[in-house]
Amino acid sequence: MRCVISKLTKIFASVSSAVLLAACSSNINDYANTNPELKLDEFFDGELKAYGVLFDYSGKLTRRFKVDLQASWQGKNGTINEWFEFDDGEKQTRIWQLEKLADNSYVGTAGDVIGKAYGTTNGSVLHWRYVLEIPYNDSTMQVNLDDWMYLVDEKRLFNKTDIIKFGIKVGELVLFIEKV
Repeated sequence: MRCVISKLTKIFASVSSAVLLAACSSNINDYANTNPELKLDEFFDGELKAYGVLFDYSGKLTRRFKVDLQASWQGKNGTINEWFEFDDGEKQTRIWQLEKLADNSYVGTAGDVIGKAYGTTNGSVLHWRYVLEIPYNDSTMQVNLDDWMYLVDEKRLFNKTDIIKFGIKVGELVLFIEKV
């Protein structure tokens, strides 16, 4: 009986955490009147540089990294090449293929993105969600990314991403992107 109660307590805690996370989430419509307006095809165009940090579930800093980006658009289709270099020497590359569906909605794919990423802009903010396959031990695992980008000015953007597994936040990524 004690084992059953323990399992039920763990399930209840997990469900409660997921509900609380959803209740605390921002809504993209909250940013309708913010300026400057974020237009992905204008900000992500040309050379950019990014600096980021990764935190684990407890808020402990686990990694630092920098990213060189090269972005371009042809009409409603964009490509963003990202070259990551982590503080432990690991290097990764991601190539995004983006499509502008309407004035404020986008869809994207990349080699390590499972399915498609979907994003919406409103005012100076982009909300982007997708499933990413990441290296883990000697294998990989899939995590959900809840990505919020905030345009600071025409040359700078702040990015905050919650990393979620089984409905529970397991990490956070903070990134600063600047046009070169």
